[in-house]
Amino acid sequence: MLQICAPLFDNLSGLIKWPLLGALIVLLIPNSKIRLIRSIAFCTSLITFLYSLLFWIQFDNSTAKFQFVETIRWLPYSNINFYIGLDGISLFFVVLTTFLIPICMLVGWSSIQNYKKEYMIAFLVLEAFMIAVFCMLDLLLFYVFFESVLIPMFLIIGVWGSRQRKIRAAYQFFLYTLLGSVFMLLAILLILFQTGTTDLQILLTTEFSERRQILLWIAFFASFAVKVPMVPVHIWLPEAHVEAPTAGSVILAGILLKLGTYGFLRFSIPMFPEATLYFTPFIYTLSVIAIIYTSLTTLRQIDLKKIIAYSSVAHMNFVTIGMFSLNIQGIEGSILLMLSHGLVSSALFLCVGALYDRHKTRLVKYYGGLVSTMPIFSTIFLFFTLANISLPGTSSFIGEFLILVGAFQAAPNVATLAAIGMILGAAYSIWLYNRVVFGNLKPYFIHKFSDLNRREFFMFLPFVIGVVWMGVYPEVFLECMHTYATSVSNLVQHGKFGP
Repeated sequence: MLQICAPLFDNLSGLIKWPLLGALIVLLIPNSKIRLIRSIAFCTSLITFLYSLLFWIQFDNSTAKFQFVETIRWLPYSNINFYIGLDGISLFFVVLTTFLIPICMLVGWSSIQNYKKEYMIAFLVLEAFMIAVFCMLDLLLFYVFFESVLIPMFLIIGVWGSRQRKIRAAYQFFLYTLLGSVFMLLAILLILFQTGTTDLQILLTTEFSERRQILLWIAFFASFAVKVPMVPVHIWLPEAHVEAPTAGSVILAGILLKLGTYGFLRFSIPMFPEATLYFTPFIYTLSVIAIIYTSLTTLRQIDLKKIIAYSSVAHMNFVTIGMFSLNIQGIEGSILLMLSHGLVSSALFLCVGALYDRHKTRLVKYYGGLVSTMPIFSTIFLFFTLANISLPGTSSFIGEFLILVGAFQAAPNVATLAAIGMILGAAYSIWLYNRVVFGNLKPYFIHKFSDLNRREFFMFLPFVIGVVWMGVYPEVFLECMHTYATSVSNLVQHGKFGP
């Protein structure tokens, strides 16, 4: 048995194979043995997380080169290979992915009543696909896994969603994302025909004409903007969040929203630097509009999930401002805020899920006075509400501060307008907390009260530790990103072949 499993732990590809092996084992177990299915799925995801930490421990901070690189032949008569590796940006997204999947297993431990085995398989397959997206160094195979993520997520929303509109939300999510990605596929084919390869490391040293860069940048933008999401292609997100199960919302907010910003940082900015400089004012405009518009929209929402979903749009557009400031502070701040948002927003959706599992409603008007009946929940909800408004000492503060520093160097007016979003964020976050936790109880609507149980408390504990750790000692994370952020900043500002 050890000899069979050894190849799964000797390289980076093992990190992708292990969840797929777990999904296959779960598939072969009879449906009647649900406790065994849950245990194997959870242990598989937990082992994958611990395995991913080994790459963080072994990571060399002194180089911007890709590490743990592997190449496996895929198409024998072409230059397209299964080519994977990690650097200072993809490392933490892989760790974040493997961290959230075991939490999703625990979330559905008792709340999922139908197709329990298939639920576990869907999350294990989704984990393998998302790890592959962040590790892939071949442009065409990145697209393959980028789109493959849609399949298990489509099933998670459509099968285990909470309301009747779940099918509509699943199709809306699928079609929005697929339509935008078609343009990226055409751009990849154009790159393949021009250069003869889709190897990212070769493409980063390939010079495209300015007109060709603009055309390719627009095609990639069409795909990544939907995933961020940017206004006006953000409509699918609140609908998908509201209809998805709690674990689906955690993955949507924690990982899938990062695929768009990761794509900008991995491909659009370093491969097309002249086009990036040309379109930076356009990105600034869309991002500022999105921050202010979605923050104001959040203030008038009555559904708990929609409030957090619209706030996620505002935070992710804050990330794009830092990223396109094209300096070290902005890029590092954007990566850190993405990681922070993956923890804070996911934890807020878990808070909403804890309320929904008990009371079967997400409408704010039915809640009030929970501080007297759910004190542990109220304390944890307060912590993540303060983290969401970037209280100093939390992870979001470090990310937003670095983004504002970087944006102020590049465009002071944009930084000033973006800061308005922080004020509006404090308004809707504190107002939501006040309506849900304080005030009078409403026994006519909600009759039974129970605080967080042991399983739920230990689900929240890793999020609390992560948020405080990133907020108090961010150097552990920033030192891995610094070399990559410096190389990207120099690449754009000095030209692809500059000093």
